[in-house]
Amino acid sequence: MAKCDVCGKDESMPYNCRHCGGTYCGEHRLPENHNCTGLQNWNDPSGVFDSGFDDSVNDGGTSRASSITSKLPIDTGPGGPLAYFRGNMTYTFLALMWVTFLAQWITLLVGGGSLHSALFSLSTGNVEYVWTWVTSIFAHSPVNIFHIVFNSIVIFFFGPLVERYVGSRNFAVLFVVSGILAGLGQVGISIYQGVPSSVLGASGAALAIMGVLTVLNPSLKVYLYFILPVPLWLLTIGTAVVSVFFIGTGGGGDIAHAAHLVGLLVGLAYGEYVKRTRNVRTQSQFQLGGGGPGGPGGPGGPGRGRGPF
Repeated sequence: MAKCDVCGKDESMPYNCRHCGGTYCGEHRLPENHNCTGLQNWNDPSGVFDSGFDDSVNDGGTSRASSITSKLPIDTGPGGPLAYFRGNMTYTFLALMWVTFLAQWITLLVGGGSLHSALFSLSTGNVEYVWTWVTSIFAHSPVNIFHIVFNSIVIFFFGPLVERYVGSRNFAVLFVVSGILAGLGQVGISIYQGVPSSVLGASGAALAIMGVLTVLNPSLKVYLYFILPVPLWLLTIGTAVVSVFFIGTGGGGDIAHAAHLVGLLVGLAYGEYVKRTRNVRTQSQFQLGGGGPGGPGGPGGPGRGRGPF
């Protein structure tokens, strides 16, 4: 069962708003009935809210054209070039990852490795740089393109399934919080072992997403390296075993196994919470495929068929 964000009513078949990410009952599912923040992004108040017959019909005397978003050089309203990211945190985070990747290269060229580390890398030597707790989630190894590509594939296929069910707001919290805890977990283990290390990447957040799906649909079939079909629960167990092994032996090279394990555990815990507090009707809700007209991203959604890992 889910509770309506407006009236608190228990709803067995809740509605998730694409624009603000909230959860609502049938009475409050329309944007205008739950004071949806997405309504503030309409950039044509005269065309949308003005009847044309009565000049007194307006938006309360203050034109939305004067809002901050309307002053941007890019159309942020429905139908604009950024509309596909509205109510879709999966694609928003993917875009931020690649924009950050570009910013990393610019930083390296302009300021060198020391500036890059101070801005993007969470390490045992700069834990007090609290901004790196977040920037390190979206930053990836600038010398290994496969690092960001691999994480992007996992998030692209698995992210919409989780976001579609828990809502964009909860998905965003899960992504950021699991990423922060994964990074701090890796640094903490390294400090305990007396080994200096640094953390980059969204692997912890990606594995948190996978952990949620493992609880909600453990038999979901994925193709390991695009070839070998395996159930998701087996892949999750394998990932956990490998992480624990390398944490215990102090090996694993440049792979942050502690971050992987922490992210996975956060996802499993949140997935269990969702399963206990919400009405998970069928596992078919969590099949890999298109987002559909009502899912994140609008018609077409991300991908078709089963996803790789």
